Amino acid sequence: MTELKNRIDFVYLFDVQDGNPNGDPDAGNMPRIDAETGMGLVTDVCLKRKVRNYIQVAKGCSDGYDIFIKEKAVLDTIVNSIYDYQAVKNEKDAEKKKKIAKALMCKYYYDIRTFGAVIATTGKPDQVRGPIQLTFARSVNVITSSEHTITRMAVTKEADKDDERTMGRKSTVPYGLYLCHGFISANLAKQTGFSEEDLELFWEALKNMFDNDRSAARGLMSAQKLIIFQHGSPLGNAPANKLFDLVRVEKNNKNEVARSFTDYQVIVDKEKAEKEYNVTIKELL
Repeated sequence: MTELKNRIDFVYLFDVQDGNPNGDPDAGNMPRIDAETGMGLVTDVCLKRKVRNYIQVAKGCSDGYDIFIKEKAVLDTIVNSIYDYQAVKNEKDAEKKKKIAKALMCKYYYDIRTFGAVIATTGKPDQVRGPIQLTFARSVNVITSSEHTITRMAVTKEADKDDERTMGRKSTVPYGLYLCHGFISANLAKQTGFSEEDLELFWEALKNMFDNDRSAARGLMSAQKLIIFQHGSPLGNAPANKLFDLVRVEKNNKNEVARSFTDYQVIVDKEKAEKEYNVTIKELL
């Protein structure tokens, strides 16, 4: 495995058409929204879930690529199984025992060495800080949330068999372009064992995860842009916010309602990044 040596920041753009990118349980599962601005939101947890799902499909939970936070996983059982390893059992010092267990969990679980985890098993509480952190994704423009009545001809219960149909509700965003910021720490990567190969798999997940996680509720979701700022040192050459300002997303026609990614243009000031900040920009999408 090749060690990750330099800090990386990135901008990720994705869109949704006629779907709900991230339902809000506190609002009847309608699309998440900033109540003050009307901008749409997608949580970092939602995006990490899709990355995890892609890794499961792509790697099949093979050695070193299992997923810690997955559906119906019993976390206590997983952590206790690590503490049953001989290398952990043979260690008498409690702190050293924790350290060995953490290293094994980072080795076997991709999402732990990528995003970190709180290992809160009784008697063995600990935390792993992951090298990759994401912000909420926020829509570039105000979104309109639409609610649709849908019908079903079948019924669930025998007592309802004489009813013509049952009614339901479905919420969608006609179109929304969302922007997310990401940060990758070389120092934390060294602590968890996150490698260049793991990073390539992460980029692959961001590019393809929507195509392997389709749902009628989410409509047409697509990855549109992945812009990477490659620093020349572990601590970085410039503040992330200054680099993110070099990416501008503008509507081609400000007086028209956007309904596709072609209604926007993404402008990246690569020259300023290289000359003023000594940072290399790569576009993977």
